[in-house]
Amino acid sequence: MSQPGTGPLATPLVWASELLVVSHRAADVTGTGFPGYLFVETRRHAPTLDTLEPPEVGAVAQAVWQASRALRAELAPEFVFSAIVGRGVAHFHQHVFARHPGTPAHISWMDSHDWAGAPRVTAQEIDELCDRLGRHFR
Repeated sequence: MSQPGTGPLATPLVWASELLVVSHRAADVTGTGFPGYLFVETRRHAPTLDTLEPPEVGAVAQAVWQASRALRAELAPEFVFSAIVGRGVAHFHQHVFARHPGTPAHISWMDSHDWAGAPRVTAQEIDELCDRLGRHFR
């Protein structure tokens, strides 16, 4: 995600509108990343969900719905989860992420991307996935 006031988006772009941006979690220092972990965030700085304006609320809801459908279509995950946490960055962003088939039941719904056996792809494959996911947005 981008950090408020620090310049351009720091994660691969999936889709953007006047009100918000959908991006994918970037590859880590190993050059690989978990496929299917998206962020929906407003362009306007709003620290929390309750500080969004009505048009932003509608745009976020639509984008989260489209993101979940895009992940399902492109990755065929077991589940698609979403959460608004907001503890690490004081800027509204909603997480939308896949739980891939084969993830053990004891792995928490929020931690499937951190599981040692989780799928990993290259940064280039994340960019290619972003292109495919972006086609699902209107």
